Amino acid sequence: MKVHRQFLNPTVAALLAVFLLATPVVAEEPLDGLFDRLKSADARAAARLEREIWNEWSKSGSPAMDLLLQRGRDALAAGNPGEAIDHLTALTDHAPDFAEGWNARATAYYQAGQFGPSIADIARTLTLNDRHFGAMAGLGAMYEELDNPQKALEVYRAALAIHPNLRGVSEAVERLEAKVAGTDL
Repeated sequence: MKVHRQFLNPTVAALLAVFLLATPVVAEEPLDGLFDRLKSADARAAARLEREIWNEWSKSGSPAMDLLLQRGRDALAAGNPGEAIDHLTALTDHAPDFAEGWNARATAYYQAGQFGPSIADIARTLTLNDRHFGAMAGLGAMYEELDNPQKALEVYRAALAIHPNLRGVSEAVERLEAKVAGTDL
């Protein structure tokens, strides 16, 4: 039996080496590359790149934290912002450097009508991830609802500098430029 093991171990190792060398390694494109491509992408390509960016942002590095994020998102989708806040608070408590946890909780607070905590969580999100166009768009929407068109316009423009095809934001900028200029349509 020992003879077979001695023979099999080198054979298995050789086969694995051949397999691994023959299998192409597909490296994930880093976020920097996705953002570079996002700036010049047409609308269709931008939508795909945006999904890829969101996918990367949603990876905490911990299955348990990813589960809390998913539970929070599921609660939001089900129209339960209070439950979402509970899950996402657990997430931000256990993974305070995970920007997407803060952003998701900001969304939950927004849906619960709690703008103060939502804005605080967006500030934390942007401290951890200064390219988070989703957080910027949310902040712009809140500034609009708070009747602060100048601040909303500033934040929306910052989001568009990162993601020129961000849905709804170009229209918001046009609308707010007219309002700020005194020609509210």
